[in-house]
Amino acid sequence: MTLLEMALYFCVLSIFSVGGLPSVMPEMQRYVVEVKGWATPEEFMQMFAVGQAAPGPNMLITSLIGWHVAGLTGALVALAAMCGPAAVLAWWVSGLWDRFKDSPWRAAIQRGIAPIVVAMILSGGVVLATPDAKIDWRLWLIAGVTATGILTTKWNPLWFLAAGGAIGALLLS
Repeated sequence: MTLLEMALYFCVLSIFSVGGLPSVMPEMQRYVVEVKGWATPEEFMQMFAVGQAAPGPNMLITSLIGWHVAGLTGALVALAAMCGPAAVLAWWVSGLWDRFKDSPWRAAIQRGIAPIVVAMILSGGVVLATPDAKIDWRLWLIAGVTATGILTTKWNPLWFLAAGGAIGALLLS
């Protein structure tokens, strides 16, 4: 039952992950940690960090959650459920998007969806910086410095991720 439940949940998240996985991170954290208890807040943050630091797409966290819950089978089910529906939807929408490339509605949709995606991604950062709903100034400091660095420089974001991890290891130990 857990595999089916996990597959259905990640299928639904897949459809709503406008702007990528970070846009649904708060909901994923809520469900995985608070509703199902599949991971602690600290384990979830660690899986997120590994997923972001590893090369490739940031979908790795879904595999890590699946692995944590049900081993290799869980990892494969979670990854397929998270990638499959979004891939099918993207394929279908890309045809429509091309067909209406000169439509004023397309431009309006693009302008309107951008702030929504940014807000969804920022909410993921808030959730990750407040595990257990406790405000820890150290996590907020790391998040703020990292975000500022990424937004104000042209450095590769991985440098900021590595620095954030190192600072976190020092401040949170």
